Amino acid sequence: MTAKIYRPTKTAMQSGKAKTHLWVLEFDQETPRRIDPILGYTSSSDMNQQVRLNFESQELAEAYAKREGIEYRVIQPKEVARQTVSYTDNFRFTRTQPWTH
Repeated sequence: MTAKIYRPTKTAMQSGKAKTHLWVLEFDQETPRRIDPILGYTSSSDMNQQVRLNFESQELAEAYAKREGIEYRVIQPKEVARQTVSYTDNFRFTRTQPWTH
């Protein structure tokens, strides 16, 4: 049984950072999915794919995986470099490009 530990990113529908401070442990797929020939639904007999555990920190998630004997990999989050831009910078005297409408 293998798992991945990661911190989820914010969705495109969010403007804030809600639910991005928790660390998640998700199990990897062990059996392939099957397609139902009549309805076309995909299904799997692997119940661990439905398990999603939330932890307050990466260390707690790693400690849980070690305690339960789960092989895991950690995916580190990428920090976003925010660039602050002011509306008044459009009208600066030292602006490098001319103002156009």
